[in-house]
Amino acid sequence: MFVTLPGGADYRAEGSGDDPSVGAREIADAVERLANLWSVAAQEATIRLSLHQLRALRALETAPEVNLTGLAERMDIGLPTASRLCDRLEAAGMLERALHPHNRREVQLRLTGQGRRVLEDVARQRTQALAEVLAAMEPAERSALIRGMKAFLAAPGQAFRQPPRAP
Repeated sequence: MFVTLPGGADYRAEGSGDDPSVGAREIADAVERLANLWSVAAQEATIRLSLHQLRALRALETAPEVNLTGLAERMDIGLPTASRLCDRLEAAGMLERALHPHNRREVQLRLTGQGRRVLEDVARQRTQALAEVLAAMEPAERSALIRGMKAFLAAPGQAFRQPPRAP
């Protein structure tokens, strides 16, 4: 099989495709380039946030009204780190803290409208950057990549599980 990798490099995969290690290096290189594209695109958004801050906003988007402990667990970071992260995001107007309606000892974290707009802007920048790369590919290569990514996402395995949190 003949594949043109991002950047124009050619790779001729050897074997029948039965060996999952064949091509792993090339895929790792492509993932690294994609991660770089993802990071650079995020920095082109209207408001620049660190990848850590973006992860926090994304976690809050997927788990509305989570508390600080829940956010720390989702991000696999310590409570003091999560607290400082939330302090910065709150000061920037990206999140708000509110007392839980049924438990006054618990504080919920919520995205603000500004936080949602930042996430939308980052998603737009990333989609545009990715679309530019996909547009440079041949239609058959683009289709094959999309099929492969769908299969990758559907594959069960250890790689998709969260690592155990250190005590």
